[in-house]
Amino acid sequence: QVQLVESGGGLVQPGGSLRLSCAASGIAFSISVMGWYRRAPGKQRDLVASMTRGGTTNYADSVKGRFTISRDNAKNTVYLQMNSLKPEDTAVYYCHILGGWDPARRRPYEYWGQGTQVTVSS
Repeated sequence: QVQLVESGGGLVQPGGSLRLSCAASGIAFSISVMGWYRRAPGKQRDLVASMTRGGTTNYADSVKGRFTISRDNAKNTVYLQMNSLKPEDTAVYYCHILGGWDPARRRPYEYWGQGTQVTVSS
């Protein structure tokens, strides 16, 4: 049974920092991409950052220079270090994982975390 457990969200003042983590358990296949999405009130879910198995990263323009994605492949865990937080970063953050190819479904295994609230406010 696959389970993604997110942690690290909360309330922080502007300029502060938070570190989100997402640990995937019960996954017996290679993980190709791990990433973070977020959904602000009234907006679409957007990619924040992603990292491939090989270490290639991608960031939304709005978070470049402030957020850093990292992962521990041995632990199947992805992190999002968020610095210099702004009120506009307020959103529910979702961990997302793409695993190996599932030939039965003809698509990669895909999993989402339950979401963790990040609120940036003074």
